[in-house]
Amino acid sequence: MKNKKVLVVLGGTSGERKVSLDSGRACIKALKKIGYKVSIFDPKKHSYNLIDKKKTDLIFNALHGKDGEDGIAQSYFEYLRIPYTHSGVISSYNAMNKIISKKIFKKNKIKSPKYFVLEKEVFSKNLLKLCIKKNNIKFPIVVKPINEGSSIGVKICKNIKDLYYSTKYLFKKYDKLIFETYVGGQEIQVAVINGVPLGAIELKPKRKFYDYKAKYSKSAKTEHIMPANLTKTEYRKVLKIAKKAHNTLKCKGITRSDFKYYKKQFFLLEINTQPGMTNLSLVPEIARYRGISFENLVNKILLNAGINK
Repeated sequence: MKNKKVLVVLGGTSGERKVSLDSGRACIKALKKIGYKVSIFDPKKHSYNLIDKKKTDLIFNALHGKDGEDGIAQSYFEYLRIPYTHSGVISSYNAMNKIISKKIFKKNKIKSPKYFVLEKEVFSKNLLKLCIKKNNIKFPIVVKPINEGSSIGVKICKNIKDLYYSTKYLFKKYDKLIFETYVGGQEIQVAVINGVPLGAIELKPKRKFYDYKAKYSKSAKTEHIMPANLTKTEYRKVLKIAKKAHNTLKCKGITRSDFKYYKKQFFLLEINTQPGMTNLSLVPEIARYRGISFENLVNKILLNAGINK
């Protein structure tokens, strides 16, 4: 494998461009250290059609968010017939789309917060009230876009006035929103690699919730507890649920599942098929606790590259 030419795809056009550039740079450094021949591709600057197949044996996908994590980039890689890391087209699309993933969770008896969906063209305050009542959802209520990552666009609302104005604001940018019961309790995240759970970490944000700043800024001072403060039974249980979610969505390579543990129950919020690989990222931290270096983790992800996923 050492003689393989690896193309790291990073950056892109999503709201998570900066995080993707950070992830990509860290992975490039690791791949070069291992001994791979590395080149770089940014889809914001060039069309995927310009990828030179003769100079590319494998693609390391370091994109995050829209067009990188939702099956778009993956469909180009499949078309080019170049083996690539992480999940395939359908798994990526299903995981990124919060409505589809929640339906899959429900069908497979994986607990997730109660929710409803509203579209921009039918939105009104009365309809919002009706949906809250009909779905028996209590405040605080979380409203968010159906296909963003890194907590982009997430609003936690304490009353109808707050929710109405947050919804109106979000509908300026998005056509469809998902509304969920806010679940309190512990913030637990689980990494799974190649179908095997790596471990669970607990997060204690100093901010209102684990938002974009809490995830990516050292100044936010989010406390990381590894391993998560759970009993052995609870710990095993959350690893089992994360593995089930990973396999149910037919994910490949690495995933990170985000949970809330409240009143002795684990609620799966979402599954990330392109988790961050920055210095503050959780998957490398979980791997490190298990004795897996960053270089080894990146190598494990790369060795699982493939097509026809």
